[in-house]
Amino acid sequence: MRRSIQLLACVLTMVSGSALAQVTTAFKGRPSVKVSEGGVSRLPESVSRDKSINTECVISKIGEQYYWASRENAEMVRLESGAFVTYVALNGSGYVRVVNPTLKGVAALMSQTEGKFDYVEHLLIGLRSVTYYGREQ
Repeated sequence: MRRSIQLLACVLTMVSGSALAQVTTAFKGRPSVKVSEGGVSRLPESVSRDKSINTECVISKIGEQYYWASRENAEMVRLESGAFVTYVALNGSGYVRVVNPTLKGVAALMSQTEGKFDYVEHLLIGLRSVTYYGREQ
């Protein structure tokens, strides 16, 4: 037991305390629409309030790196373009596109989708995909 505590202390010493303090939530959203597609079928459905809590989209920032916390902590890269911020998973599993809150009014002029939703989360599962649309929390 004592050896385990010493090992833990050693690991914690190696990890900078300031790096641990820099963990922040870069984005958090809750979906209201889910669209499942597979090339031969397309199934749109509303996501109930109860289910939306379990399918929240969370992106964390640790230091200068981004992670898809709600999807097995896949590392992501952050890209900004116009009124949108896009987080792309480096493992190819999908992306999250968020409307920049300060530019929501401009983005809402594009279509009803940008007016109604704050983000889209697109997951790739084999050749199929699942897409969630929702609001920032």
